[in-house]
Amino acid sequence: VQLQAYGGGLVQAGGSLRFSCVASANISSINVMGWYRQAPGKQRELVAAITSGGSTNYADSVKGRFTISRDNAKNTVYLQMNNLKPEDTAVYYCHARRGIRTLYDYWGQGTQVTVSS
Repeated sequence: VQLQAYGGGLVQAGGSLRFSCVASANISSINVMGWYRQAPGKQRELVAAITSGGSTNYADSVKGRFTISRDNAKNTVYLQMNNLKPEDTAVYYCHARRGIRTLYDYWGQGTQVTVSS
């Protein structure tokens, strides 16, 4: 599965950005898709995820501000980020996990988000 991410950039605190992640495979067959981020000097962390059944999971730090959604017809997952804060500054990665007995992880290219105060 290849993942192509779009979006990101520079925004002022309080602003919004939207990410898109387009998969090369039918996302209905993908167990879970989501977004991770990695800030300088920190470990990569889960931001938000959505299962094939539509269940969502968010990091506590983004709850109420970020929304993940999916469009199966377009094989695309979206991350709407509102009320961005400087601490959201990081490289964001689209992620997909697929499999039954053996799970396979796929990553998109990193996309920089910089939130200025």
